[in-house]
Amino acid sequence: QVLLVESGGGLVQAGDSLRLSCAASGRTFSNLAMGWFRQAPGKEREFVAVISRAGGITYYADSVKGRFTISRDNAKNMLYLQMYTLKPEDTAVYYCAAKLGGLGIPPYDFDYWGQGTQVTVPS
Repeated sequence: QVLLVESGGGLVQAGDSLRLSCAASGRTFSNLAMGWFRQAPGKEREFVAVISRAGGITYYADSVKGRFTISRDNAKNMLYLQMYTLKPEDTAVYYCAAKLGGLGIPPYDFDYWGQGTQVTVPS
C-alpha cells in the first residue's frame, strides 16, 4: 500500500505561481513512477504530468507544457508540481498518483491516489 498526501493548494490570482507537494510512504519511493492529475468541477479527471522513477523522464499535458514543472526528491520521498502563470482554467482539485514500475504509455494507469488539494484561480 502507498499513502500519498498532497499539500500546497490554495486561492491565487491569475498569473501567480504555486507549488504543490506530495509526501509518499509505504513503498520504496524510487520504485514508484509518479504523476499529477486534476479534476475541475463538472469534468473528468485529466492527466497533468508524470515523472519516471529516477526523475529523468517527464511528460506533460499540452495545456500545462511550459508553465508547470514536475519533479521529485527520492531522498525525501517527495513529489512536486511547480506551477507558473496560473490561469482560471487551472482551477481544479489536484491529485498525486503513484504506480509501481515504469510509466508505461498513455493513458497512464496509476494504482495509488492521494486525497487531492484544491487550486483555485478566479477569473
